Amino acid sequence: MAWSPPATFSLFLLLLGQPPPSRPQSLGTTKLRLVGPESKPEEGRLEVLHQGQWGTVCDDSFALQEATVACRQLGFEAALTWAHSAKYGQGEGPIWLDNVRCVGTESSLDQCGSNGWGVSDCSHSEDVGVICHPRRHRGYLSETVSNALGPQGRRLEEVRLKPILASAKQHSPVTEGAVEVKYEGHWRQVCDQGWTMNNSRVVCGMLGFPSEVPVDSHYYRKVWDLKMRDPKSRLKSLTNKNSFWIHQVTCLGTEPHMANCQVQVAPVRGKLQPACPGGMHAVVSCVAGPRFRPPKTKPQRKGSRAEELRVRLRSGAQVGEGRVEVLVNHQWGTVCDHRWNLISASVVCRQLGFGSAREALFGARLGQGLGPIHLSEVRCRGYERTLSDCPALEGSQNGCQHENDAAVRCNVPNMGFQNQVRLAGGRIPEEGLLEVQVEVNGVPRWGSVCSENWGLTEAMVACRQLGLGFAIHAHKETWYWSGMPRAQEVVMSGVRCSGTELALQQCQRHGPVHCSHGGGRFLAGVSCMDSAPDLVMNAQLVQETAYLEDRPLSQLYCAHEENCLSKSADHMDWPYGYRRLLRFSTQIYNLGRTDFRPKTGRESWVWHQCHRHYHSIEVFTHYDLLTLNGSKVAEGHKASFCLEDTNCPTGLQRRYACANFGEQGVTVGCWDTYRHDIDCQWVDITDVGPGNYIFQVIVNPHYEVAESDFSNNMIQCRCKYDGHRVWLHNCHTGNSYPANAELSLEQEQRLRNNLI
Repeated sequence: MAWSPPATFSLFLLLLGQPPPSRPQSLGTTKLRLVGPESKPEEGRLEVLHQGQWGTVCDDSFALQEATVACRQLGFEAALTWAHSAKYGQGEGPIWLDNVRCVGTESSLDQCGSNGWGVSDCSHSEDVGVICHPRRHRGYLSETVSNALGPQGRRLEEVRLKPILASAKQHSPVTEGAVEVKYEGHWRQVCDQGWTMNNSRVVCGMLGFPSEVPVDSHYYRKVWDLKMRDPKSRLKSLTNKNSFWIHQVTCLGTEPHMANCQVQVAPVRGKLQPACPGGMHAVVSCVAGPRFRPPKTKPQRKGSRAEELRVRLRSGAQVGEGRVEVLVNHQWGTVCDHRWNLISASVVCRQLGFGSAREALFGARLGQGLGPIHLSEVRCRGYERTLSDCPALEGSQNGCQHENDAAVRCNVPNMGFQNQVRLAGGRIPEEGLLEVQVEVNGVPRWGSVCSENWGLTEAMVACRQLGLGFAIHAHKETWYWSGMPRAQEVVMSGVRCSGTELALQQCQRHGPVHCSHGGGRFLAGVSCMDSAPDLVMNAQLVQETAYLEDRPLSQLYCAHEENCLSKSADHMDWPYGYRRLLRFSTQIYNLGRTDFRPKTGRESWVWHQCHRHYHSIEVFTHYDLLTLNGSKVAEGHKASFCLEDTNCPTGLQRRYACANFGEQGVTVGCWDTYRHDIDCQWVDITDVGPGNYIFQVIVNPHYEVAESDFSNNMIQCRCKYDGHRVWLHNCHTGNSYPANAELSLEQEQRLRNNLI
């Protein structure tokens, strides 16, 4: 999909400044990389990929304008300087470019003049290096393992563990076994001579595990020797072939991929010397994160759980990915992408119980966050247990905005869940009738899912299990999709998910299948999408606009018809008397990566004669007044009679307007405002006595429309009501921070003008 950058705005300002960035330009067909210190991805020896082979660039005629072109192509804003005479070590392979001559405006190095590919009179002692400005330019999206691999990276593809013990074979995921490496399309085993725990750490990280433990090498040696003496075993003949082995691996332990380690495939003297004389295959034992352990595993220590809770991922389409948020001074905030790289991203992933990072993302690629930007220029070395152990600057020190929010994609263990679900009959691969594999009387069987209780939360789990991102529809009728002939039977019913499960098989469901609809046309289906909207409210505006109004019943007939008043209003002597209303404005932003649209089309919208408008979503927001222990004392709701782009930042076009029965929705980066003076924009507190309360607003409360993050759909305020005045204070979004219990004297004086 084409990337469209999110707009920058503040929840506390209504007038917003800069236009969104343009789409990133092509950076040329030639790939570049910097080979240097892992903690400084912005500097190193400059290497070029040509004809499938990496080579270096000679320092003859190389100057700042050439370095500037290279840095821009690598995704940095500019070059600081260059380094001659192989300052970052001598490279290997060909010297591809010599006498490079750039004007400085080229988009890639291959657009500059030179002697030609491979035409050079230099030696590797003249390999040039560059030092770029650490800030990425706005079109650069991520640093992935694939563009950080070493010389053998194009051939050293995957790693897996081959379980040896019977207990390890039954374990899911496999956490212990012999290390096998896919090299040039063929699987090889790694010789254990020189194998270290640092090597094990890298392997476990690639497989989605945060840590490693030593193995009983004496026991595995006995097993190996028994197999070698077994005349029926092919192992002895295979181990005599060098093509069976990876000769030696040496890792520091901080590498995101084994290809970044020193990997020697064959001995120096090649076929004349055995690859693993007297040795055996390297065996690794990994420790799975809490979400991937069997249920009977001992609980995690309280200390490590507390550390995990100081960092979280938000708005990711898959498990182990999302925008990075950290907890500082009891408030959640984001991390700026300046100097963000795979090393720091891997620290976050391991802290959360995943493996190493496979991608470090820049430029709010997974959506913009809220609140403060806590950290910038994070410089992890790779061994840190938590992100807070890494040196970093405060986010406010270098002008970071939420358009610079950093994100990660982590390696996660292969649980095999993706092979236990599939879609059938859809027009596109992302939609269809849902079919699952479950055990029936001990035998795996494919079948369908009953659509009773089937909702968006369950569909979200299904789409994530399928690897297709977010659910945009949870279908309860699927008669228009035909399933597989052997999967017609309903094998799962009464499915109820919390939303955090890795698979539908982990959700609650009926023991014996009970589907009162009887299957047929009433089977569960899903439509999935790799991106979603994300609605969030301006908490500050709610706080600043709240006031009380005593409104005559004669002006509330339409509101009463739409159930916007408390039940006691039914028993009043209409049109005499009044209702006391807590009124306020709301402003709802779309921070996501796709537009927020009603679930149904215009043909299904409901016409309300009294107010003379259509409702595209019958209950769009809930307004509640709660006691301090959470009991509800008053409530209200608002139908989305007009979902539209009230305002958009400069440079973004309004796409949705309700006039003339127009299309409804909220564009990415825009907001929809409900003013305090429209009907139903209130909570009826006529029956509420004086006291301290919690005021709560929830948008999209029934999850009718999919979002990438439902945790920020709620705002809460502390509310003080003395019978005549009302004060709202400490309004905050979702679980951004706990509300303080006390109202300061300064706040009380400032809000005292909220009279009836």
